[in-house]
Amino acid sequence: MTSAMDPVRELLDLLRRGAPAEEFARPAAAARGAGAGAGEQRAVEEATGVALEIRRTLDQHRRREAELTALFDTAGDLAALRDLDAVLRAIVHRARMLLGTDVAYLTLNDPVAGDTFMRVTEGSVSAAFQQLRLGMGEGLGGLVAQTARPYASSDYRGDDRFRHTRTIDSGVREEGLRGILGVPLRVGTRVIGVLYAADREVREFAPDAVALLASLADHAAVAIDGARLLEETRAALVELNAATERARAHSEAMRLAAETHDRLTHLVLRGGDVADVAREVATLLGGGLVVHDADGVELARVGTDPLGPSASGLAASRSGGRAVAVDGAWVCAVLAGPELLGGITLVGRADLADSDRRLFERAGLVTALLLLLRRSIAHAEDRVRGELLGDLLTPGQPGSPRDTGSHSLRARRLGVVLTRPHAVVVLHCEAALRSRLATEAARHAQARDGLAGLYQGRVVLLAPAAEPGVLARSLAADLGKALGAPVTAGAAGPAAGPGDLPEAYAEALRCLEALHALGHTGYGAGLADLGFLGVLLGDRTDVGGYVRQVLGPVVDYDARRGTELVATMEAYFAHGSSLTRTKDALHVHVNTVVQRLERIGNILGDDWNSPARALEIQLALRILRVSDRGGPVPR
Repeated sequence: MTSAMDPVRELLDLLRRGAPAEEFARPAAAARGAGAGAGEQRAVEEATGVALEIRRTLDQHRRREAELTALFDTAGDLAALRDLDAVLRAIVHRARMLLGTDVAYLTLNDPVAGDTFMRVTEGSVSAAFQQLRLGMGEGLGGLVAQTARPYASSDYRGDDRFRHTRTIDSGVREEGLRGILGVPLRVGTRVIGVLYAADREVREFAPDAVALLASLADHAAVAIDGARLLEETRAALVELNAATERARAHSEAMRLAAETHDRLTHLVLRGGDVADVAREVATLLGGGLVVHDADGVELARVGTDPLGPSASGLAASRSGGRAVAVDGAWVCAVLAGPELLGGITLVGRADLADSDRRLFERAGLVTALLLLLRRSIAHAEDRVRGELLGDLLTPGQPGSPRDTGSHSLRARRLGVVLTRPHAVVVLHCEAALRSRLATEAARHAQARDGLAGLYQGRVVLLAPAAEPGVLARSLAADLGKALGAPVTAGAAGPAAGPGDLPEAYAEALRCLEALHALGHTGYGAGLADLGFLGVLLGDRTDVGGYVRQVLGPVVDYDARRGTELVATMEAYFAHGSSLTRTKDALHVHVNTVVQRLERIGNILGDDWNSPARALEIQLALRILRVSDRGGPVPR
């Protein structure tokens, strides 16, 4: 009995020490060597079997304890992670370590594409394998994702339980995998992916390995969902903060827009013009501003050098209805519906925030209102001025005197003083530009305290002027430049009062027709500038004025010096410009005739003897001879 207990104590000691399994055979061998009986040997062998079973049970408990500890550690590690990528990498790393496999990897389901794709791998060496996508039901992983059940294969390549595809098999073969275990990642009843452990050798995965990986997958699914929710929460917070900032910025923009609107409205209501709006907006936006009308004429400019309108910028702003950036400047079309009234150009601001851009566009709207108001006022004033001009130029009926007093009163209300001498100018240009000519003429007339408008289908201007020809030449030049086309101006006057204006208009019209007949398109002149032709055309023929214009300097010279230059010219022309016959008629030496003619050239100009001038001079000499004015021609 005593000898039988010794092997049992030894077996117990081996269990206590956790000795390897091969050492448990020593007590039975020692009993046989000691010559123990058959019963005793059988008892020792039975005790050895029990001890080995106890050892296996203890090993299982220790392994399970280690696995549970690892799972708890994993749960703690996963709970501490907040970044989704870090969570996924930790899951795959722990799966590989717990199951001791060559490779571990994780796929996530794509509900849009309807498949599951490789998300994280550890131990993988194949790029093709790392980029695999598995359709639902394809391969081992696709079947796990579809059925939400774990699947294991000791040698996947030859396992016909799974639907093989060329892409999946190629990736698995390139990675060199044989034994594969896959378990679902589930959140409630929803499968979000698959967790895998795989070896490059044939391997049977025991149920406890499947259970271990499944337990890890459960923890991992919760961690993944938590990380996902955390990321969504963070994104929502970021979006909320952004929305709050946008709301704050929008509120501030609305406040600024309301304040700007009030300032611009107050400016307009107190009678401000386009220049006032330009100054206000330039101050608000911190840049230079230029406002042009539809014809490109500058209306206002603040804080910048002269700048022409951008045709491309206006076209883009007009079509889009918004301010646009062009070559470092901002351009906003000034519109009234589809009609282009002008444009605003902002310089010195490379970019504009939405609030500043809206402010700039609001300035365009206010400018449009001002331009429409100005146009309406101008149209009304032009209509009144045109009606007065028509009444002044229309002759009265025979026997019915014109009410010039009423005309003078109406004119004074418009700033026109008819008691001053006025010239009448009839203007002409190509038909397509007549409307613009009328507008430009009205602007010039107002600058001269006069009137302008359409009368009998012609553009007529009435303005104070002592020399109608000078006024006509100035208008022809200035208006021609403004229109970019020839403008012809025929003038007459000055009219001493309203009653003389109809006749002055008739003479100005004849002067214009004479200019066209002479081919002088694009020039301006009065009847006096047309020489004897003006004398022929004028109703109120100023013969003395004509003689004074042509011969005045020579007549005055004779009067001051007692010379006979006029008589010499008469004899010279009367004898066919012959020096010999002229000296005989005057009874002087030929040198005297030459000297007198040279003096005449000095006074009248070297071209006095040209055919055109000679005709003018001979006509003036005839008029002087028959005028019975013994003395100098009246001034």
